[in-house]
Amino acid sequence: MTEPSHQARLLCLADALIADRNIATGEIQDRARRPGTPLEFRIAAKLAASRRFLLHHGRPVKVGVVFAMWGEQNRLRPKSASNPHGEDSLRTKIRQLEWVSKGTRLDWTLYPVDDGCPYRSGELAREIAGELGQRHNIKVLFLAEHVPGALGPLRRLASADDSRKAGSIILGCSQAIADGADAVIYTDADNSVHLGQIGLLLRPFMQDGINVVLGDRKHPDSVLVKDGARWGIGIKNLRHMQRMIGQAIFSRGILDTQAAFKLYESELLKKIMADPTVFDFSFDTDWIAAFIARGEPFVQTPFAFIDSATESATAKQQPMTTWETLLLGLLKSLRKHNLLNTPESREMARVIDEEVHDFRDLELIIDHLPPELADAGESDYGKAGVMTPEAMQVWIRQRRKIFESHDR
Repeated sequence: MTEPSHQARLLCLADALIADRNIATGEIQDRARRPGTPLEFRIAAKLAASRRFLLHHGRPVKVGVVFAMWGEQNRLRPKSASNPHGEDSLRTKIRQLEWVSKGTRLDWTLYPVDDGCPYRSGELAREIAGELGQRHNIKVLFLAEHVPGALGPLRRLASADDSRKAGSIILGCSQAIADGADAVIYTDADNSVHLGQIGLLLRPFMQDGINVVLGDRKHPDSVLVKDGARWGIGIKNLRHMQRMIGQAIFSRGILDTQAAFKLYESELLKKIMADPTVFDFSFDTDWIAAFIARGEPFVQTPFAFIDSATESATAKQQPMTTWETLLLGLLKSLRKHNLLNTPESREMARVIDEEVHDFRDLELIIDHLPPELADAGESDYGKAGVMTPEAMQVWIRQRRKIFESHDR
């Protein structure tokens, strides 16, 4: 997704599929599912389905597309010898949105939001927007200009430094809603997600009246290219704890909580954002917990995602700092929304309270596995019959003793 030539080829193929009236969208999707189908065709099939829906649906819709920026100065610039990981990401997103919306009744505005970036991401985005001129619907926002504030969902932020992505996403969504957006979509600053796919999110919203549409990279029809080697074998421990405390979420089939490709209807989102639990990148599960607690219906949709991790802010952090945020943020949100609703989830919450104080506790277990989880797979995580919370606590304490004895 980072190569302009690849982007151009994708759109040419998608346009050809869209123009061929002899092949239905369903047949294109069937072909994309066949074993051995080239990656390019599988992604183009998603783009074709997205744009075909918008071309054939007569209802006008106004959408805000939001992404946060921190340390995005390299990906905002084009690729070059001095900037090998450049993605020209802002211009690319605009081209993608222009392609998918041309000749449709989709009215979009793009909201890049600076999350207190010390590397001038916001200023650079504003310069690029200025070069593109007024014909493009871009509003570059700066979180630092809106905090501290006395009212609204950002009232508990003393400064932009207190945000880790969520503050900027909240600001962008709030501005989109104030501007009259019917729905808000949020994504990431890189090119991992081709925004030509937004029709996949809009279809359930516009056609079926669903107010929450979650992109799902784990769906069998999704296209996922991602390096799974970023974590040690002990990732199974973290998944097991996460799924057990979060049974209220994961038992509903929401397994890809962190996918940065989600749609929320504006009035519902306004209520969800009114009192945020967290301002870090565990906000995804906070919002999910909020709509589950309200009993709000949702759907999930497959989409194409090609990871762009090299310049990612989370990739630059210590890996267990990321998981500390995700795990403890999830627990905080579940408590707030009264979703620790099984004995196992409450007991695992107690174990996390007693054993996981920060990322250093997670570092003790990320490269090791208890026997109970050695052969565990995706369907086993979170089940007490596989490993109980009590057994997990005993094992964590054993790992701590081994570490302390070696440290001496």
